[in-house]
Parts: sequence; C-alpha cells; structure tokens
Amino acid sequence: MQILVLHGPNLNLLGSREPAVYGHTTLAQIDEQLARQAREAGATLQSFQSNHEGALIDRVQAARADGTGFIVINPGGLTHTSVALRDALAAVALPFVEVHLSNVHRREAFRHHSYFSDLAQGVIAGLGPAGYRAAVAFALEQLASSGV
Repeated sequence: MQILVLHGPNLNLLGSREPAVYGHTTLAQIDEQLARQAREAGATLQSFQSNHEGALIDRVQAARADGTGFIVINPGGLTHTSVALRDALAAVALPFVEVHLSNVHRREAFRHHSYFSDLAQGVIAGLGPAGYRAAVAFALEQLASSGV
C-alpha cells in the first residue's frame, strides 16, 4: 500500500506563512506525522512539494507506474487555476482526496472554485493538519479494502 502526498505552491512556507490562516505547523512536521501514520498501518507514504506546476504534473504522471495506490493532494493556489494538473490526475486515474488547511469557503470568492473537487473521492477543508491525517486514514481504508 503506497500513498503519495502532494503539496502545491507556497506550502513549503507553512509554519511561517500567514499563521493566522495556516497555523504554526511546518510542512516537515506534517509529512513526518503522515509517514508515521502510514507506517503504523503497514503502508508507505511519499511526500512531494513543488512551487512549479510542471513538477507536480510530472510527479502525478510518475505515480501511474511507481506503485502509488492513492493520492492526497493539496494543490494550494493551483486549486483555482490549473486545468493541466487536473488533467494529469484524470489521466492517471488514481483515486485521490483534495485537502486544504484553511476553509476555502470562508475566504475570498475566487477560492471557492476548485478544478479538482469533482474528480476527488472527497474534499477536506478547514481542519488544518488534521485534514491531511483524515485524508491519509481514508486512503489507508480504501487501499486495505481494495487489496492494493
């Protein structure tokens, strides 16, 4: 059972970027929590962050052949703009959950639209780092029930 966690643009700044919105937890802390959660369930978890749309697309495409069974993705600002990243997720046809640390529906109107939500198995928003943990728990459950 292998899970890929993708973090989009600016998520490398977690812990220092707008802590009133995104909290004080760093990306490294989130990734460590998720890796431990997966290990305890007998799964592996890889995390990848990029500020570049093309690098995220390349990583999604690589997931098709590297044993990934489920993707957890926080596309960051690309949520509202990236048809290309959406197309990559559709092309690889791996199940995924879309995660947002903040409640995007309580924020600016342009953040209310996602190019990913209609393809996602689920969407989690506004739970901070706990949203990632919930998404990984769901992924583990799905992988265990499918035998992947």
